Amino acid sequence: MMNKLILASTSPRRQELLNQVRIPFTSKNPNVDESQITTNDPIEKVKQLAMLKAENVPIDHDNEVILAADTVVAYKQTIFEKPDNREQAHEMISELSGDLHDVFTGVMIRSYKEKTVFAEHTQVEFWPLKANEIESYVSSMDPYGKAGAYGIQSLGALLVKQINGDYYNVMGLPISRVVRELRKFSIYPELD
Repeated sequence: MMNKLILASTSPRRQELLNQVRIPFTSKNPNVDESQITTNDPIEKVKQLAMLKAENVPIDHDNEVILAADTVVAYKQTIFEKPDNREQAHEMISELSGDLHDVFTGVMIRSYKEKTVFAEHTQVEFWPLKANEIESYVSSMDPYGKAGAYGIQSLGALLVKQINGDYYNVMGLPISRVVRELRKFSIYPELD
């Protein structure tokens, strides 16, 4: 019997990726205070945040499996989370312009019997951006609600010169690895 997946997230991108690979799920908001995770190590931060979210959503039945994730951008030992305002978005994009940065996504999957935690890493390089390109981008709604102030799957694609690693990790869920890990919890894509 296949177990039931609970996504501990209301992220439209994570929901889209699970739908893309035909894994049925229910979404629940973990409603956590992310500020309690204070580490400056990006790998530890995303793992701890994923654990915080996953452990905040209760398992109500033996066949439920919780999936939680968190993504940050790191540049020169500084973690770039979601910008709070236009000025922060402008500052982040300006700093990332013409350089490499790292994207880390931490994932926790847990059931009553077992759990697994891991982090994926992707390196992204931005084109050197002109002032008017940055201004135009931060004037759109694209930077908001996204780590590092950009979405690679939307208008932010115009900023990206190249990536090394999992594209979907930059979207917020390394879906190929997640699917492989979910198999261990008896959760599979629904293939016709």
